[in-house]
Amino acid sequence: MDLNSEALPSSLKFGTSGLRGLVVELDGAPAFAYTRAFAEMLKEDGSAAAAKNLVLVGRDLRESSPSIAQLCCAALHESGLGAVDCGALPTPALAYHGMRFGIPAIMVTGSHIPEDRNGLKFYRAQGEIDKKDEAAILAWHARMGITAVPETARGIRPGKPDLDVIAAYKARYRDFFGARALEGLTVGVYQHSSVARDIIVEMLETLGARAVPLGRATSFIPVDTEALREEDEVLARQWAGEQRLDAIVSTDGDADRPLISDATGAFLRGDLVGAITAKYLGADAIVTPVTSNSALEASRAFQTVLRTRVGSPYVIEGMAEASASGAKAVVGFEANGGVLLGSDIGREDRWLAALPTRDAMLPILCALGTAKAQGKTLAEVGAAFAFKAAASHRLKNVPSERSAAFLRRLQQDEAFREDLMGPLGGVAALDGQDGVRLMARNGEVVHFRASGNAPELRVYVEAQTHERVESLLEWGLAQAARQVG
Repeated sequence: MDLNSEALPSSLKFGTSGLRGLVVELDGAPAFAYTRAFAEMLKEDGSAAAAKNLVLVGRDLRESSPSIAQLCCAALHESGLGAVDCGALPTPALAYHGMRFGIPAIMVTGSHIPEDRNGLKFYRAQGEIDKKDEAAILAWHARMGITAVPETARGIRPGKPDLDVIAAYKARYRDFFGARALEGLTVGVYQHSSVARDIIVEMLETLGARAVPLGRATSFIPVDTEALREEDEVLARQWAGEQRLDAIVSTDGDADRPLISDATGAFLRGDLVGAITAKYLGADAIVTPVTSNSALEASRAFQTVLRTRVGSPYVIEGMAEASASGAKAVVGFEANGGVLLGSDIGREDRWLAALPTRDAMLPILCALGTAKAQGKTLAEVGAAFAFKAAASHRLKNVPSERSAAFLRRLQQDEAFREDLMGPLGGVAALDGQDGVRLMARNGEVVHFRASGNAPELRVYVEAQTHERVESLLEWGLAQAARQVG
């Protein structure tokens, strides 16, 4: 039985990072049921007992998140486990606390997707769940068949953490970077509705920078670091023109993906941010999905470049593989900019413990730290990696079956593939590891991939110039729209 398609109501499914779907289909019995399933999985393999029968629960700033978090706490209580309400905080802060003390966790967040959607990210005590765990949760969900929240679970009051979880997260970076690491920099902080909006300001000031809060929102804004809204780009250029800023930084909704612009308001691609971070930390191996820039191998900045499918579970698997192969400093990152630290990193007498989950704070501080240490602008730091011009965007509201049919035809029908890529000279190479990534005979790249989090078809392109990449992206989106429209 395909549990993912048969056991889940309509939009709810596990994607590249957790369970996601429409709020109206999650807030209620489904949130309760999937949390119960997660709890039963932990109890079955003894993880719950090892963690003293506790599970941490955190949330982002979406309007629906407090209600869903309360349902998670009720479900944990109903299963015989203790729920620890950590409140609104960044996903990596919750994960860091759980991994430090060996406690599983649930983060209520839809990350970057619109506010009419939300989700659950599940963590074992050791870190993010993997695909096998997802299957186990789905199996328990199907087995239990919960269709309503029982009256006995209502009115549950969860416990509070013994330690200040956010303070510990900030101390992690304060202790590693040092109080003067960013001295002299002036950094704008695009706050919007990021759950880390105040934490970033405090962290920058702790490390010596002058932080300038910008654009604080009173309602949720879905900032997608891989497909920026035009209004966000306009705002960044406006702020850069109005003030003397060395950079503008931000995150997505749950603060596991960074957003960083240079002094002109031009945003750095997430994979470039990841490369800068890895170089700053002295990584000898990087692990990154196929969507990251193909110049990573050509730069020869790293001994090992391991490619994976899109999604943090695959990057985590790749980091474990790199470590098993002898790499000493392993850094993983995705094209969205989220950085996963696969190894403990030492610098002088300071250590940064591994944190194998996506984090926005680390790449923000590493990018700014690189600019400070080298006495260069962020634009100059980025240019040194000689990345190909690249861009990505998405077609919204594309049913998954239409995306699947298009991608399947691209892989299987050579004549169709050659005809579609004819204007680029035809196909030189195909990578079907995640979606269909086509290297054209003229050296350009067009990659079509269905989102794992929303009904969207993403298009990624690479070319030699920024002017060309914009027209190539427009062409790629038009080709995709013609096939799935």
